Amino acid sequence: MDFWIDQTKTTEEIAQDLLGCLVIKETDEGVTSGWIVETEAYLGEIDEAAHSYGLKRTPRLESMYKEPGTIYIYSMHTHLMLNVVVQEKEVPEAILIRAIQPLKGVALMSERRGKVGFAVTDGPGKLTQAMKITKLDDGTSVAESPLIIDAATRKVPKKIQLSPRIGVPNKGEWTDALLRYTVVGNPYVSRKKGKIETDFGWDEPIN
Repeated sequence: MDFWIDQTKTTEEIAQDLLGCLVIKETDEGVTSGWIVETEAYLGEIDEAAHSYGLKRTPRLESMYKEPGTIYIYSMHTHLMLNVVVQEKEVPEAILIRAIQPLKGVALMSERRGKVGFAVTDGPGKLTQAMKITKLDDGTSVAESPLIIDAATRKVPKKIQLSPRIGVPNKGEWTDALLRYTVVGNPYVSRKKGKIETDFGWDEPIN
């Protein structure tokens, strides 16, 4: 599968395009998948909240400088965070996948999390645990198994909400920058507020 993101678009635009795309993770225990319902854009060199701000480069950050479609995994506290690099090589801009709406392997995800319902995948550390995404996925391509982001079966959000990113204190204008994107009315969005829509915010009924 070729990497499908339009390289003429900005990282902010791509972060919105990723909403409704399908994340698929293959493991020995089984396959899990879910539609992306929440993303955050990180704008690299100019973005004080980005790991690659000022073009910082360390072995841990090397995946950020690879080809578009490269997976970048980092740890925050005890949680792993799933990111995808979206601009050309050596331009370290990436998108954090913050939440998914499960499709396949729901029972397996619930077992891994010890939770049921929306709490299984309504946050970035939750979804990586539920899907068994690990640091071994760092540096791999979203176009190849075991961790794939597929747009072929993409759902279309009715409305996308822009808001400040979560957990970005004391970064000046970047703290309040509207770089978080969510599917309005979807119950799997982290720290969700407002009404849950019967169609979960998609243009067509949920499967």
